[in-house]
Amino acid sequence: MEWASRTHIGKIRNKNEDSLFADEKSNRIFIVADGMGGHNAGEIASKLAIEKVSEMLKDNLDNLSKVDEFDIENLIQEAIKEANTDIYKKSLSSNSLDGMGTTITLALFVDNKVYFGHIGDSRAYLLRKDELTQLTEDHTLVCELLKNGTITEVEAKTHPKRNVITKALGTEESPLPDTISYNIKEEDIIILCTDGLTNIVDNYEIKKCFKNESDIQKACDYLVNQANDRGGFDNITLIAIRYTHS
Repeated sequence: MEWASRTHIGKIRNKNEDSLFADEKSNRIFIVADGMGGHNAGEIASKLAIEKVSEMLKDNLDNLSKVDEFDIENLIQEAIKEANTDIYKKSLSSNSLDGMGTTITLALFVDNKVYFGHIGDSRAYLLRKDELTQLTEDHTLVCELLKNGTITEVEAKTHPKRNVITKALGTEESPLPDTISYNIKEEDIIILCTDGLTNIVDNYEIKKCFKNESDIQKACDYLVNQANDRGGFDNITLIAIRYTHS
């Protein structure tokens, strides 16, 4: 397994409320989170989510090859739910933390499969040969309007409420995370990223970058630089994982 990551504050925000995690010991757990809330609340929420979820997944890593797919997805859901409880309770402890929340998107590699857990508008992609597929569905108002045919994809790009999130970690007592799994193949690249990237750099550019640049760290750096060169309106975070069986 080969992976690379990059996070950047961007050019407008005064702090980086994104968080990321890569388990350097196992090379099997990868997470991005994009916090929201006033003062330091977003930063606190994203860090809490990363810490809780990564801790639960790491504690159970040794047993995952012995259980079925349902048990693995259930573990991911339970980890995200417990993180949600921690964030929600902390948000009630102080006025400055009231309403804080975070997105979370994670990838967990078990044998020849990758499992995802997801809440919010951060994303997971799969790049396989010449095809880039968005694996997660954005939990946003614009995505709902697109699905019911109220707006077109062209209108979605400039919709005044395109940043409204319909589901986030910590903002309600028990949101249900999405969990999905995919069979993974040699040389597949999994990309996890926050909307600071995808709101500015489109899917075609992401695919082209990773196809043209064999060094995935350089690819991550290039994409972050592109987002900043076009305004850097938000924090920008991504992790890229190239799967190899060895």
